Amino acid sequence: MVMQTIQSVAPASTDNYTSSGVYVKPAHLIHTANEPLHWKASTRLRQMLARDEIVVAPGVCDGISARCALEAGFTCLYQSGAATTAAKLGQPDLAIATLPDFVQNASVITNLSYSTPLIADADTGFGGPAMVARTVQMYDRAGVAALHIEDQVQTKRCGHLLGKQVVSTEEFLTRIRAAVQARDAIPGCDIVIIARTDSAQVLGMDEAIRRLQAAAAVGADVAFIEGVKTKELLEKTVAALTPTPVLVNVISGGLTPSFTTKEAEQMGAKIIIFSLVSAVAAVHAIREAMYLLKKTGTDHTSARGMDPRAFFEVVGLDEVIEVDRRAGGTALSSI
Repeated sequence: MVMQTIQSVAPASTDNYTSSGVYVKPAHLIHTANEPLHWKASTRLRQMLARDEIVVAPGVCDGISARCALEAGFTCLYQSGAATTAAKLGQPDLAIATLPDFVQNASVITNLSYSTPLIADADTGFGGPAMVARTVQMYDRAGVAALHIEDQVQTKRCGHLLGKQVVSTEEFLTRIRAAVQARDAIPGCDIVIIARTDSAQVLGMDEAIRRLQAAAAVGADVAFIEGVKTKELLEKTVAALTPTPVLVNVISGGLTPSFTTKEAEQMGAKIIIFSLVSAVAAVHAIREAMYLLKKTGTDHTSARGMDPRAFFEVVGLDEVIEVDRRAGGTALSSI
């Protein structure tokens, strides 16, 4: 069934596709579990996916949240479209943020740790095939290790809200194919292409799985069904999509149960993201601090003893001082 769908929308012949439109992965995109981790973030993520352990990526929305995640010891990060839209624009996830908004935010995060993979939301790819290709190019230049492209209409919304609409399978595959071909056209590029479908809530799980099987056949590296509602459905998804790695998205109060990393790993998922963990925590903490300041007239309670130097240490003060010292500078010798 999937092969018939693929053949009916087979692309023009390219180096990495068979005559029936099935993608043949180049050797530089294939890795084994025993390889030493590479310094390049996208290559490192591919190596991590080849290992037995699940990849855990907390959602970060800005430089401070990324610093906190790195301090906690996470080896992969996730940039949520919802969190980026909220943090940068103060707006809901309703297709308001633009490609430059996402790329600028990603650049801030990737520059904090060059070898730590950042998985980034790319919404619908922001347009037709040419725009999807541009999205891949700009994400790659920003140092993003992986991006996911979905099958919602351009006027999309958060995947955990009601009223979603999706495009046809053919249009979805056009987006994925455009992303894969754009990646392959960049010398040495191995950014991970993740196919995301929001069709489970619209067309049912069977159709969602069929879409991701077709996406994998045209070159998607990882499969992502938004809103997997039960343990059994996640296990069914993993089994149906093997050997394609499956990503699961956990949002407290969202469509997917609050699986732990261990539970997701036992069910066969290869990546688990916690999209809004930092953004929601920030809302709670900032809201509490503002109400306390309004009520008490002081920020003493919310500061919890953190003075300016301690705050700047969270965001890399000691690193900057060391850069200055090693270069022979003296301006930061006393600070």
